[in-house]
Amino acid sequence: MVQKKMVAMILAGGRGSRLYDLTKKIAKPAVNFGGKYRIIDFALSNCANSNISTVGILVQYESVLLNSYVARDYLWGLNMAGGGVYVLPPREKDKEGFDIYEGTANAIAQNIDFLDQTDADYVLVLSGDHIYKMDYEDMLREHIETGAAATIAVIQVPMKEASRFGIMNCDENDNIIEFEEKPANPKSDLASMGIYIFDYKLMRKYLVADTKDKNSSHDFGKDIIPDYLRDGKRLHAYRFKGYWKDVGTIDSLWEANMDLLDHKDLLDLFDNEWKIYSEDPMTAPQVIGETAEVNEAYITTGCYVDGKVNHSVIFTGSRIEKGAVVSDTVLMNNVVVGEGAKLERCLVMNDVKIPANAHFGDKNGDKILLVTPEMAEGK
Repeated sequence: MVQKKMVAMILAGGRGSRLYDLTKKIAKPAVNFGGKYRIIDFALSNCANSNISTVGILVQYESVLLNSYVARDYLWGLNMAGGGVYVLPPREKDKEGFDIYEGTANAIAQNIDFLDQTDADYVLVLSGDHIYKMDYEDMLREHIETGAAATIAVIQVPMKEASRFGIMNCDENDNIIEFEEKPANPKSDLASMGIYIFDYKLMRKYLVADTKDKNSSHDFGKDIIPDYLRDGKRLHAYRFKGYWKDVGTIDSLWEANMDLLDHKDLLDLFDNEWKIYSEDPMTAPQVIGETAEVNEAYITTGCYVDGKVNHSVIFTGSRIEKGAVVSDTVLMNNVVVGEGAKLERCLVMNDVKIPANAHFGDKNGDKILLVTPEMAEGK
């Protein structure tokens, strides 16, 4: 049912500036995660597992690597006849002559002709930079049953954190009656996950009208959803009860990696019923050396460990030399930790070489240290 009626549009064009050096040269959805994955693997795998065969990827900033990656739609089983993954760059230019999406709603509006060609009844709008597993088929089923014009996925968050999110205030039937964007004094704990299902014909009308509004910021949360509410359209809140994390900062990306160790039951990457698909780097097996000590770690293929690893996630091809200590740390791809070096509460970028006997991070620090190549070289 779903694959014939619903098309997914993944917003993957954000700058990711709060990830600093990690997104200097690549888009945030292409950042590595969990040893062998990229962040966008989760949204794409959710689509594949939910029987959605047509997926548009809306790209913008530093998109070269992301373009080449998602174009290999066979990685997620999305290369079937009548479907596939379509890379959709912006087509309009700003006043300085650059191609640009001016907001989340504008990104979809610029691709109305693509959606028209798919003959979709429903459009699923997603972010490409969240870590979670969700059955979009269940969400669509609830959308149809409630007769909503749009359905928004929500998740309960602690009230003390609610002011960081767009908050949905609902009645007893989970009809959304008010939307508050990052309110100082939130009225509820239902945070928008940035996942929407729209009836396409009605959505199309609102998007066309929004493009003509010079006062609009062309954003779903700030403009389209409030317009639906103003006009009395029925909006439904779909309550999601699984694991979900927005990995927009160094700390949140580190936390999501640590959750692979601390919350295995919520983010189970060994679940054969709901696989997270990715590229296979075809590396050698991991090697645990004679002097290695490993305690609660996630170690990917191609790694060589001869030092001590405690409560850490080690990505593909990394090497930890004799006498080195890696604790509460994420090592991205092909990191080398020299003999006697010590890392605590760090996130280390791809290809960094930590000198022998160097010490980075603080086990009692409030923030996670991002270790860059320049930092490791003492620059």
